[in-house]
Amino acid sequence: MHTRKQKVFGTLFAVPSHVVRLDDKYTHGWQLRYGDSKFFADGANDGTGAAEALRLATDELLKRIARLPVKTGLRTDVLSRKSNDLPLGISGPKEVRRPNRNVLQYYLQVTFPVEGGRPANKGVYIATENTLSKEKFDNALAKAVALRDEHVRKFNASVTKRKREEAANSAPSTER
Repeated sequence: MHTRKQKVFGTLFAVPSHVVRLDDKYTHGWQLRYGDSKFFADGANDGTGAAEALRLATDELLKRIARLPVKTGLRTDVLSRKSNDLPLGISGPKEVRRPNRNVLQYYLQVTFPVEGGRPANKGVYIATENTLSKEKFDNALAKAVALRDEHVRKFNASVTKRKREEAANSAPSTER
């Protein structure tokens, strides 16, 4: 789990992502911001309960990571500037003229995420210029949507598994 160093009343803490410190005149504690937010008060104005409050916030964070969907950063909504009505991650149709062929072929391009790498693209064949029809386009679009959905599902499962393993293998600590 990714942590950052934060000093509270002279004590240095390793604070995990999604946990923030709130200190003002009447409020002293840690706020968990993963799913719904939850506040863990120090119980004192001098920071003596900060370590225990951080431990409780971290325990709750680990529980939430284990049961809530992990944020992958993957876009889920189509951008308003997209110039066609195709679903997210699908573009086209693209015209391709193969070498030594006189007939154009049409493809849809499917873009899907790859964990730890750049997004990948795959073409889904629609038809040639002589056989193109609404039915063939609709069939190719259905294949493209299914292909993207499968890769997005695998990506989300992979990211979720990795983040849960990272969370299980590390626990933030208090340093003096």
